Amino acid sequence: MKPYVYITRKVPEEIVSVLTEKYEVAMWEKDDTPVPRERLLEEVQKADALLSVLADRIDEEVLSAGNRLKIVANLAVGYDNIDLAAASKNGIAVTNTRDVLTDTTADLSFALLMATARRIVEASNFIKEDKWISWNPFLMAGHDIHHKTIGIVGMGKIGAAVAKRAVGFDMNILYHNRSRNMPVEEAIGAQYVSFGELVAESDFIVCLTPLTEQTRNMFTRDVFRKMKKSAIFINVSRGPVVDEQALYDALVEGDIAAAGLDVFGKEPIRASHPLLNLKNVTAIPHIGSATVETRSNMIKICAENIDLVLSGKEPKTLVNKDWERM
Repeated sequence: MKPYVYITRKVPEEIVSVLTEKYEVAMWEKDDTPVPRERLLEEVQKADALLSVLADRIDEEVLSAGNRLKIVANLAVGYDNIDLAAASKNGIAVTNTRDVLTDTTADLSFALLMATARRIVEASNFIKEDKWISWNPFLMAGHDIHHKTIGIVGMGKIGAAVAKRAVGFDMNILYHNRSRNMPVEEAIGAQYVSFGELVAESDFIVCLTPLTEQTRNMFTRDVFRKMKKSAIFINVSRGPVVDEQALYDALVEGDIAAAGLDVFGKEPIRASHPLLNLKNVTAIPHIGSATVETRSNMIKICAENIDLVLSGKEPKTLVNKDWERM
């Protein structure tokens, strides 16, 4: 009997051909809805491998139910949706898709920064809604990007790629990270500062930090009050690093000028979400790595990791380093 692989979202079969040629593969068949919890628990009981996405909660209940489960290949760089301790305890490898999406996410981060600063979405809607009846010098006037100070919170590979793009705009680059990134400092002149200094001095604050217990709700109302009133906040990391009510209040009361958001505390959000009612918010639906090329490569890496583990080999991008094969 062939090992069984379950994929929690519908993906093109040709991209996972390395799996369909060797294993029994099934996937959730609906494009617009996530796999129900009951179905996930049912499938994992017979699965040797699981290809999951960030929206899937792979907790101890799921991992313990997977009596045959050997690997969870997560279609993301982050893995805060997976209980790593439970996975290791049950001898289950957890992998991610690091490196392949670095430049793509950096492109999106900078595009979101530019769109927010120059009010691109608002201006596009303005003309589509037939509101452009005359021209005046400050019509849809936004904020310059060049020669400004960018503060990057989380100087990992994506943060470094964003910093590299900021060089082209002659920006002053500050960053805060758990540890100093000397290669970035030496290569592009980025300056390591405390979180407080970054918040107070930056014209653009770009959040790229992973979600941990230490970073959850790190952007509070007090933090927003310490920013420049002209500051623009960009979040392309995880929604829960921000107190959304605090951000809303900061935007309404003028503590900061605008925000560009690719992520939210609870996703997906609906049109009734308070932040979507604000003109100085540019919101997009968690599409940081969403290009055809990158998403296809991410899926291929997941498939390769699954094939390696089911073949008795080490996966390429193991996350739980204490994993021991049972």
